[in-house]
Parts: sequence; structure tokens; C-alpha cells
Amino acid sequence: MRIVVHGGAGHSAEEQDGVDAAADIGWELLAGGADAVSAAVATVVALEDDPRFNAGTGSCLRADGSVQVDAAVACSDGRLGTIAAVDDIANPVRVARLVMDEEFDMLAGSGARAYAQTHGITPAPVTGSQRKSATDTVGAVALDATGVFAVASSTGGVSGRPVGRVGDTPHWGGGLWTDAGIGIAATGIGEAISRRLLCFRVAQKMANGLSLTEALAWGVALYPADVEIGLIALSEGEGAGISNASMPWALRED
Repeated sequence: MRIVVHGGAGHSAEEQDGVDAAADIGWELLAGGADAVSAAVATVVALEDDPRFNAGTGSCLRADGSVQVDAAVACSDGRLGTIAAVDDIANPVRVARLVMDEEFDMLAGSGARAYAQTHGITPAPVTGSQRKSATDTVGAVALDATGVFAVASSTGGVSGRPVGRVGDTPHWGGGLWTDAGIGIAATGIGEAISRRLLCFRVAQKMANGLSLTEALAWGVALYPADVEIGLIALSEGEGAGISNASMPWALRED
């Protein structure tokens, strides 16, 4: 069992305690027999509830001063749930988790908001953060005792971007990927991540023989130093995080 967690590329060691606390929550669940999905989601909820991170309560502001959030949850058994450009949801990863069990795998905007309300998650205004610049995501990858992987990610997007803009977080293969033997989550400039289908390509590098740390380093090296990028991942044998910028991250394993 193991879990790896990040607080976003561009964040500093000042937020490491928040990442450590979230990782401890996920690890305690795994150690108590919880499945990987439950552990990953609970970990990300803790980060969404910490206003220092660009997710949930701490989400950055769009061009009109509003908050819109994206989130995703995926499992190595093939399930995927994503939401995009949603207002008034402080824990979007919980909504993505619900979508994961539906026949569809993505909801956006007012449809996602209405879905949340009908499934027991009451929308309420999210004030967000006045930070001048934010491009990051929070995320977790978990491996449970049965060998199942799960990835969960959440973001408030990018400061000053248009209402309705969606980045890489809910983009399957871009912002996250998992299948038998691996789970990966990305953070950084969403468009740069999506355009290169980053997480899927890193997984393919591993499938073709690179180690996990080599594949992550290859993925980050695709970008110039002024494009902030970070990755976390687990395989059956190891876990790691890497970034070309400061990125608080934590690994827990038995």
C-alpha cells in the first residue's frame, strides 16, 4: 500500500504541512482497509478544505471575480468521473466521485451543479482566494491492499482566465491516468499538460521500459523551465514526485 500527494507546482515548503496532513489522512484510511478511491478522495478533500491551496475553498478567481472548479477521480478498474467549470462547490472531488459510478464520465457547468444538489451535495458560494497568480492543482494517487490504483485531482483553475475555461485536471490522459500497475497525476499549466497528453505519455514510457522516476523526469523535461510542471505517480514498486518548480509533496508507504 502507498499514497503520494502533491499541493501544486509553484507552491512552496510553507504549505508542506498541509500536504503531510492530507497524506496522513489517506494513509490512515488505507491502513484501516479502505479502498484506493476512498483514500485518494479523502486526501484531496483535505486539500480542498485548506485555503492555502488552489482547490475548493482556496480556489483562485476568474476574470469576473467568480470561482469555478474542476475535479477528477479515476480508478485502475476503468472507472472515471470528472466535472468541469462548476460554480458554488467547495469539494468538487466529491462530485467527481459520484459521477464515477454513472454511465457518463463528465458533467460541466450548471449541469454538474444540479447533479451535485440532487445527490446530497448542497451548492454554496465559494469565496476563493485573492492570490494574484495561480495555475496549480492538488492531487493524490493511492494503491490499496488489493492492488487497485486510484487518482484524484482538484483545481480552481488559473487566475484571471475566462469563465468556462477548463484545464487539464479533468482531461483523461492529460491531467491524470491510471491503469493496471500505475497511477499518475499532473499539476501546472493546464493547456501545456493537455496538449502533450502528459500523463498518458509518461505511462507509455514506463510500459516501454523506463523506471517510474525516469519516466517522470522525461515528462517534466518536455517543458521549458518557465512552464511550471509537476507530476506524482505510483507503480507497484515505487512512488515519486517531481517538478521543475517548487512543489510540496509527500509519500506514505508500508
